[in-house]
Amino acid sequence: MLKYAIVFAIISLIAGALGFGGIAAGSAGIAKVLFALFLVLSVIFVLLAALGVGAARKILK
Repeated sequence: MLKYAIVFAIISLIAGALGFGGIAAGSAGIAKVLFALFLVLSVIFVLLAALGVGAARKILK
């Protein structure tokens, strides 16, 4: 997902440099959404992993 966010950001930069404002704005918006989704999912998975480690310790004791 982060890969696609970077790809859309690069597309946005290239389109902006070439003067395609609409395409640049659209791909920048998509990149922002994908990056935000990546951050949210990353935090969720880190929290789940931390909780999983705690649960495994309780089972082992």
